[in-house]
Amino acid sequence: MTEALRVVVVDDHRIVRDGLEALLGALEGVEVVGTAADGREAVHVVTETAPDVVLMDIQMPRLDGIEATRYLTGRSPAPRVVMLTMNEDEDTVVTAVRAGASGYLLKGSGAVEVEHAVRTAAAGGLVFGAAVAARVAALLAGAPPRAAAPAFPQLSERERTVLDRMAAGMGNDAIAADLYVSNKTVRNAVSTIYAKLGVPDRAAAIIAAREAGLGRR
Repeated sequence: MTEALRVVVVDDHRIVRDGLEALLGALEGVEVVGTAADGREAVHVVTETAPDVVLMDIQMPRLDGIEATRYLTGRSPAPRVVMLTMNEDEDTVVTAVRAGASGYLLKGSGAVEVEHAVRTAAAGGLVFGAAVAARVAALLAGAPPRAAAPAFPQLSERERTVLDRMAAGMGNDAIAADLYVSNKTVRNAVSTIYAKLGVPDRAAAIIAAREAGLGRR
């Protein structure tokens, strides 16, 4: 008897997790061995259950899906990871591929698409739509990727630099010393960043920055 494909579902929305768990559970030869609500929990669940495939949401609290994917695919043995996304955003999907993902699955996909994604990934294949297939093929072939637009184009270069330092965990004093500017200059930049990003506080700004790939050292 063929062993069932073991799958973990990761999404911060319970209704999405429950829906995918029910859908997958109805497929022959597929077993959902765990679920998680964020990237940190996903790392724990995957470690405990050793699945063949992980369906991984991209935007989640605590640890986003791309960082969780980078960690999980760097392990041995590594599961195949298929990203869950609301739309075919090329830059995000390509970033996920660089992190080790085997493709993506649109949220709300039907049973046929879900089964195809899981079985294709488990077999070592890649799961992509036409919108990003060419860019992914170029990436895997070693061709230079198309230059991505800078994150938060509404910010000035100085403001983006300050936000990057914030996302890396630096306080205002440390940022001022690192950039050789006054603390007041940094405080003013931080206030402007909040306004331009439409966020209420430092924590929200840091979350947005990290989801866009800033703050990595």
